[in-house]
Amino acid sequence: MDSIFPGMDPFLELPGLWPEVHHQLITQIYAQLQPQITPRYIARITPYVAFEAIELAPVQLAVPDVGVYERTLANPPTGAALMAAPTLVLPAKMEIPTRYGRIEIRGVGSGELVTAIELLSPANKRPGAEGADAYEKKRQELFKSTAHLLEIDLLRGGQRPQLAHPLPAYPYFILLSRVERRPDVEIWALALQTVIPVIPVPLRTPDPPVALDLTLALRQIYQTARYDLQLNYRNDPPPPDLSPEDTAWLDALLRDKGLRG
Repeated sequence: MDSIFPGMDPFLELPGLWPEVHHQLITQIYAQLQPQITPRYIARITPYVAFEAIELAPVQLAVPDVGVYERTLANPPTGAALMAAPTLVLPAKMEIPTRYGRIEIRGVGSGELVTAIELLSPANKRPGAEGADAYEKKRQELFKSTAHLLEIDLLRGGQRPQLAHPLPAYPYFILLSRVERRPDVEIWALALQTVIPVIPVPLRTPDPPVALDLTLALRQIYQTARYDLQLNYRNDPPPPDLSPEDTAWLDALLRDKGLRG
């Protein structure tokens, strides 16, 4: 089944699902760009590990050395304390190492970094020294280099990449910093209701930029992973920060497609 959303599906932002979505989307971006940039350039997926607080389902990790077995007593002892059952049982949020990837376009032969493509993860946007601050430090290093930087932010939560002025109230953004136009950053503000436009991925002058179709990439991963079978559209997408207009549009769309009663 195809996605019902014209662009980004906000339900794909589920914390437990996003690492897989990130991996699938990075792979599709790579597959789109590679045939367009060879033989002068080559794209690489560079993996990295971030610690994410992800809600895990309970799993059995090991067989215990000591077992406690239940035996029914014919005459249970009197006066034994009755142990109360817990009020509820919930899974813990554990910080686990999560694998992500970024795309680097490099010159063939020289190996020089030409364009860095970041699909932002929760770790990039988490406030603090190990999150958004660390990402911003790396970002500033790229700004001082001769490489272009393309940032794709398809997560509504967390801290946005820093700019000289506040961003408008949109759920998603694409930011492009071209070497020859710094400090200016080109920004695509993405609404839920519209298709994500095809965006340019710059190379070295005089080579023209190549095209990146994120809408196509999202549709491909949605079909391949069968997210229609995994997502519960009766609930609201996380995080709960959609505008009243977006919330009303989302509810009307889901009802029209028969995904909500």
